[in-house]
Amino acid sequence: MAWLVLVASGVLEAVWAVALGRSEGFSRLVPSVVFVVALVLSMGGLAFALRTLPVGTGYAVWVGIGAGLAVAWGMATGTESVSVAKVLLLLGLVGCVVGLKLAH
Repeated sequence: MAWLVLVASGVLEAVWAVALGRSEGFSRLVPSVVFVVALVLSMGGLAFALRTLPVGTGYAVWVGIGAGLAVAWGMATGTESVSVAKVLLLLGLVGCVVGLKLAH
C-alpha cells in the first residue's frame, strides 16, 4: 500500500510542479489552486508512505517520479526541448526508481 501511495504522490509532485510554473507567480487562480491541492496531497501521501518505507528510498522515488514526469510532460507539450540525451537520461531515472523498489 505504501508503494502505491508513494507512486501516486510522485505523480502529484509533477502536477504541482507544472501548476506552479503555469501560475505565473500565483497570479493565475486555477493553476494556483491546482498547485496548492496537489502539493498538500503529494506531501500527505509522501508522509504516509514514509511511515513504513525508509526515508532515503521513499524520498528518492518520490522526487524521481515527480521530476521525470515533469520533464516528460514538458517535452510532450513542447515547453521543454526533446533530445536523445534527455530521453536516455529519463529512461535511466526510471530504471533507478524501479531499482530502488526492487532493492527494498
